[in-house]
Amino acid sequence: MSYKATAAEVSKLRNATGAGMMDSKKALEEAGGDFDKAVEVLRKQGQKVAAKRADRESTEGAVIAKVNAGANKGVIIALGCETDFVAKNEAFVQLAHDIAELALNFDSKEDLLKADFNGISVEEKLIEQTGVIGEKIEIANFQTIEGFSLNGYIHAGNRIAAIVALSGEYEGAKEVAYDVAMQVAAMNPVALDETQVSQSVIDTELAIAKEQLAAEGKPENMIENIAKGKLQKFFKENTLVHQASIKDGKTSVQDVVKAVNADLKVTGFIRYSL
Repeated sequence: MSYKATAAEVSKLRNATGAGMMDSKKALEEAGGDFDKAVEVLRKQGQKVAAKRADRESTEGAVIAKVNAGANKGVIIALGCETDFVAKNEAFVQLAHDIAELALNFDSKEDLLKADFNGISVEEKLIEQTGVIGEKIEIANFQTIEGFSLNGYIHAGNRIAAIVALSGEYEGAKEVAYDVAMQVAAMNPVALDETQVSQSVIDTELAIAKEQLAAEGKPENMIENIAKGKLQKFFKENTLVHQASIKDGKTSVQDVVKAVNADLKVTGFIRYSL
């Protein structure tokens, strides 16, 4: 007589793996009621689905920012999937949060994938969930940042996240770091300040400005200086510390931070969006 899984056994396997009711029932019956074997059956099913969907694009997902208890290390993780429907699923978002929390202990995606996640590796967990969900699931982005008074911001819908690091620990520093992280998420600055803008970006901006000025018929001997002025405007609008705060549209981010403490500065940021 073939083995029939009870409702309690099916429920236990579902809670442990996140698999659907019918998949859990079939796995238990295939394993003759052996719980560990049933988990292995589901894992192999996940591997088959993962192999089939390896060439798919995981353009949807959840972007999560986490900061450790000491506020001196932060991480942004993007857990990628194929559809918006899965990206908004509560269990999927929770998995992204759990992996991001674990990621605080590592400095590379490779090490994170090998890390233990409730008895299996993160990599195995992603394969398992690929089988459960039926979509390609992967860590699409992994970034870390270190500094002082770190704080992060996750935009509604988990599609954009940012973390900001400051130069020291002062009363109100973490709160202002949150505001600046919101600024980073909203305004997507190209760099912290003008010294960190790549030469290729500077060259491109100057070339565009000169081309526009020439087309406007500006005298050749004036073009160089006007183009440099336009570059300064570009720095003001596109580098974080010089941008006008989104809170009042007037005060620079640099001055907003200095209002907390005259010695306080923004030392870095990370951002990711889907």
